Order: sequence, then C-alpha cells, then structure tokens
Amino acid sequence: MTTIDPSVPSPALRDDLRLGEASPGKNGEPAWVIQDIVANRFYRIGWLEFECLLRWDKPPQQICSDIAAQTALRPVIEQIVAFRAFLERNGLLKPTPEMMAYLQRSYHTQSWLTWRWWLHHYLFFRIPLVRPQRLLAVLAKQLDWLFTPLTPIAIVMASLTGIVLVLQQWDVFTKAVVESFSVDGMLSFALAIIVAKTLHELAHAIVATRLGLKVAHMGVAFVVLWPMLYTDTGESWKLRSSRQRLAIASAGILCELSLAGLSTLGWALTDPGALRNALLYLATTSWVLSLALNASPFMRFDGYFILSDLLDFPNLHARASALARVSLRRAILGLDDPWPEPFTATQRRLLVAFEFVTWFYRLVLFLGIAVTVYFFFFKLLGIMLFVVEVSWFIVMPVWRELGYWWANRHRVRHGRRLLLGVIAGGVLVLLAVPWRTQIHADGVARAEHALHVFVPFPARIQTIRPAGTVQPDEILMEMDEPDIAAQMRGSEAGIRGYEARLAGLIADANGVNQETAVRERLRVQYEEAAAAHSEITRLRLRAPFAGRWMDVDPQWRAGQWINPKVPVGVLIDPRSWQVDAFVTQEAVQRIAVGNRARFYPVGQVTPIAGRVLAIDTTRVRQLDYPMLASRYKGPLTVSTERDVLVPNPALFHVLVQLDAPPPGLWETRGQLQIDGVRRSLLFEGGTHLIGALIRQSGF
Repeated sequence: MTTIDPSVPSPALRDDLRLGEASPGKNGEPAWVIQDIVANRFYRIGWLEFECLLRWDKPPQQICSDIAAQTALRPVIEQIVAFRAFLERNGLLKPTPEMMAYLQRSYHTQSWLTWRWWLHHYLFFRIPLVRPQRLLAVLAKQLDWLFTPLTPIAIVMASLTGIVLVLQQWDVFTKAVVESFSVDGMLSFALAIIVAKTLHELAHAIVATRLGLKVAHMGVAFVVLWPMLYTDTGESWKLRSSRQRLAIASAGILCELSLAGLSTLGWALTDPGALRNALLYLATTSWVLSLALNASPFMRFDGYFILSDLLDFPNLHARASALARVSLRRAILGLDDPWPEPFTATQRRLLVAFEFVTWFYRLVLFLGIAVTVYFFFFKLLGIMLFVVEVSWFIVMPVWRELGYWWANRHRVRHGRRLLLGVIAGGVLVLLAVPWRTQIHADGVARAEHALHVFVPFPARIQTIRPAGTVQPDEILMEMDEPDIAAQMRGSEAGIRGYEARLAGLIADANGVNQETAVRERLRVQYEEAAAAHSEITRLRLRAPFAGRWMDVDPQWRAGQWINPKVPVGVLIDPRSWQVDAFVTQEAVQRIAVGNRARFYPVGQVTPIAGRVLAIDTTRVRQLDYPMLASRYKGPLTVSTERDVLVPNPALFHVLVQLDAPPPGLWETRGQLQIDGVRRSLLFEGGTHLIGALIRQSGF
C-alpha cells in the first residue's frame, strides 16, 4: 500500500456504497454499517469513523482537528490514518493510479499459477449455487404456521416424549446405532447429513427473508476440502435489533434440534424397517451436529454468532484474541502494553479465559484435521498437506506472536529476561534428560499352576470333594460307569472260566491240541480286564499337587451323570501368581524383562508388586480372556472373526510374575503400571518424526 500523507485529501469513497444505522453499542455509542453492495459485505463503524466520513473531502490532519473542535471526541491523527488504511484495504475508496498499480500487482501474485493462490483456495473457497430469493419469499409465506407460539411448544413436548421413549429401550437404540456402522450405513448417514444441513441453511434463509433481508446466494463452502453448505445472510447487519440477528443465527440449530427431536419420536413409534432406519440416521446426525459442532462458540459456526448476539458483542473472537495476546505479554514478558479496549477486570478475565479455551479447542481441531488429511491422501501429498495445515493454522500464529516478543525484547526487564531464560533452559533439560516412563496395560491375574479338571468320558458321580485345600494324590472325585463295570465283571468271569477249562485240558491226555487256543482266549480276557480296570481307574480323579480346589458346583450329588465337556472344578497352586498383560506395539518397545510392575486388581487401591518375566515378539492373534474384550464391556477393543476375539489395534502379550497373590485367590482383571526403559522425550520425538518422514515418503 502507498504511504499516507496526512496533509493530502484522501481518495473519494465509492459511489455504490451505502451507509445505514446499526444498533448502538452496549455503552450507548451510536454505530453505523457500510454496505458494499458489489461484494455483499458489511462493515460496522463507530462514532469517530462516522464523523470522519462526514468530512472525508478534507485532508486527514484537518479532519482530526475539525472533529476535536466540533464534537466531544478527541482523536489523534493516527486514528484517522488507520481508518483510511482500513477503507483502502477493503476496496471502499475510488482507486487512484497508485492503488491501481498495487491492485494489478496483487492480481498477478494471486494468479492461479502461483502457490499462494492454490494454498488459499485449498484452505477455503466457496461455490455459490443458487439465488433463492423468489423461492424463499414463497416458502416464508407458506410456512407462517411454523412461527406461531404453539409450534415450538408442540415440538418441545414431542421431542421430550421421544427422548423418554428411547431411554426406555436404550439397549435397542444403541444396538441399532452400532449395527449401522457399515458401508450402507455410512452412505445413509451421509444422506441424512445432507438433508439435515439443507434444512439448517433453509431455516437461516427463511428467517432472514421474514425479517425483510435479501439472501444473495446459497452454496457450498470447502474448508480444507471438506464440503459445507452455507447461506449468505450478510445483510443481517442491517438489523438494529440484536434479538432479530439472534433469531437468524439460531434458526439453523433450532431447526436441526427440532428435526432431531421429531425423528427420535418417530423412531420410537415406528416398527422396524426402512422408515425406522431413516429416522435413526436423521436423529443421530442432527443431535450430534447440532450439539457437538454447530453449538460450539469456539469456531465461526452458529454457536459463535448466537453468543455474539446474546452478548451484543460483535467480533467476539478478534477482540478476545487481542485481549489474550496483551494478557500474555503482560504476564510473561512484563510489558506494559495498553489494553485494546476498556473493560472491567471481571469482563477482561472472562474474555481472556474464553480465548484461551478457543485456542486449545482450535489446536486440537486443526491437529485432527491435519492428521485426517495426512491419512486421506497418498503418502507424499499427505505429508505436504499435513505440513501446510500445521504451518498455516498453528505455527504461523505462534510465530507472529513470537516475532512481536523478539522485536520488543529490549522492553523486557533484565531480571525477567534472566528468569525466562532459566525457565526455557529448564524445560529443555527436562525434555532432553532420559526419564523412566510408566507403561499402562490391562491384564488378568491367574495362578501360575492351574489345572482345570474334566472327566474323561460320561460317568455317574459317586463322591465329589467340596471346595477347599487338598494335598497331593488326594481324591477329588470318584465316578462309575455301568457299562465298563459290566465289561469288567464279564472279563473276570471269562478269566475264571478259561482258567478252569485250561486246568481240565492239562489233566486230559487228549486236550493238548486245544490248549493253545484256550491260552490265547485267556490272554484276550486278561487284556480286556486290564483295559476295563484302567478305565475304572481313570474315573478316580486325584490331585497331582497340593493346592486349592475351587469352582465346584455345590448342586452336584451322588448318582448324577456328568458330561466330559463340563469342568468339574479348578485346582490351583495359590503360592505363585502371574499376570497376562496386553500392551500396544509402541509400548512394548519400552519394556524389558526384569522391569518392575504394579498390578491393581479391579476394586482395589493397594497394588501388588511384580516383575516382567517374558515379552512376546509377535502380536496376539486371539484374546483368550473375554472379560477384557470390549464386546463384553472390557477395556480392550476387539473385532470378531469366526467367533474369535481378535485385538484391534494390535496388542502384544507381556507375562508378569507377582510377588503376592491377589485378594480372594481368584482369577482377577486389573490394570498394570510397568516401569519402562528410560527415554528422552526430545530425542524420541525427533526420532519418531524423522522415522515417519522416511517411512511415509517411500525412501
């Protein structure tokens, strides 16, 4: 831009601009709005700027003196010059030769052949689709009944009824939502979003039309290539009433909430089928979009404009951001920068706190968008777009503020500079020093020696030992099997018969020829008797080691039959316990055999000490503990493949030896804290960054 000479009259204002009164500020100061009808933009100005426009044919120096002499205002020349720069920057003045040259240079730098053009249009661009004014005029008349006092009451009552009915069958509703996450379900959700957002934007447009405003166009805006419908309601600044502006700003959210409530009621009242599924998609998308996205005041969505109109506080983000920056400069650098606007201490603290929350919200949101962009595109382009996202939305604002700090470093007192240097050095040391880390894992404590006892084949109970302490070789259960017992008796009778026959053949001189055959049959009977005896011996279950006999069904009685697939009980050695823990791939790299660990059983606050005994080098193919699976309300996410629980994402098995048994001596779920190897956050972060760049770039 050209240098402004205060003694030379400013260029004239454009002839097509319009000036109208706006609602006064909270302090009663009058306000006006400059309307650029070509670009359909509106600029709110105050009393000083209005007085400048009344004298715009004079040089800035004379404007300043005339205002001071003829009004109660006491401006300085810098304010007049800044206002002229504002008008010139937004193209509200008739172009001079110097300005034409500047605009021509700007046009060439903004050509689509330059990287700046692509960067700007990648981050945000709009495509107007329709000029809906005639249609909106018809709709506004046809929908007058929506704006009667009874309509919102009826919608609220219907929505509350729908919520109550859904809560009564909440398990069915949640199951339907989970089952909808499929390819067809995603397409249905996308269609529901289009319907909900179309009605949302129409609500803005219809309310604006009813208030006498013109909706110039409606279309699609792309924010980081993500499509969003938009409605141009810029003329709302013509309205002097903040309540009317609030009605336009809140119309979209109210429409979506109404759609969500009525769809919820419809889902609860309809039978399973296509209509009920459609109502489910509309209800869930409308609730989520309205409450989680549109209602947020931390981005320039409906929630922001609603809050601005409720507080009658235009440009809330920009003004709060200016206050927050000055607050940081005062608190950290000790600078005496003046506050941008006069507020009470309480108002100032609230605005600064709001802006800090906004910064944090945007940091998380922009990082999430950057990561999404990174994974959405192919490797090299994903990395480039990720860098653009992080640089534009996060690094550049921080860099500009740090640039101001550096430019004003001479204003910082020596003691404050020394303190900041010590703090920065301390933080760097804390990041560089290798610290021992804690790895969190979920696992199940079990006895190291555990024997699940089953019967070898279907049998009838004779005696069963109740749960308790047992000694080695002590009988746990005795059973009988009538068929085997009968076979045993038959074999014994056959042995006696063949032995008697053999004795008779020996005494008979003619029995020598039959002796060999009888002896062979006697041998077979002996083998059959031995086999039956062996089977009967298997029906007597004995404890192979001393331990605790557990999980015995107290309802079993003598004479009952038992299936070999049903466990009789569990014999454990209560002296030695281990934990099967499961950790992520990133965490397993920071664990070594021998590291100390602490196991916290569910419901217990006192940990049990232990140490890492073994670490698997391959991922777990199947989760053997359903109590840990998310499908059964456990902490580990799993996917089901052929009725097998498969951890997703990948998990690795870590075996931990406990120094003491858990309370109750039962198999117990719990959490572990494992001492990881020492690591430097600075070194490891750099290593991960370089590794990610090398991997994803295909080197």
